[in-house]
Amino acid sequence: LTQSLVQVPGMEGVPKDVTACLVGNGQVGFIGTLAIIAGLEAAVFVQNPAKEPGNFGNPLPWWNDYSDEMRSREINNGRIAMFSAIGIIASGLYTGQPAIEQLGL
Repeated sequence: LTQSLVQVPGMEGVPKDVTACLVGNGQVGFIGTLAIIAGLEAAVFVQNPAKEPGNFGNPLPWWNDYSDEMRSREINNGRIAMFSAIGIIASGLYTGQPAIEQLGL
């Protein structure tokens, strides 16, 4: 919902819905976001062959809470976040409105 309230400077003319990646500076922002994700995937989140798939350890060294239970919680959190994103994208494509406008806010 943040994209409906906050815009990066220079993106004032970009729509606030899922079509933003197809318009003007939105394309630049989309490609930049993909580049950041690709860099993180290639350099930071590299799979260690000695660990099970998806085990990147604890990213925050202040808490040592990496366990099977916490791993399951994080995987489930990621699943519900992906499901939510799919819902926001689908409803945005169907209605043509940003998520916050669909809520009447």
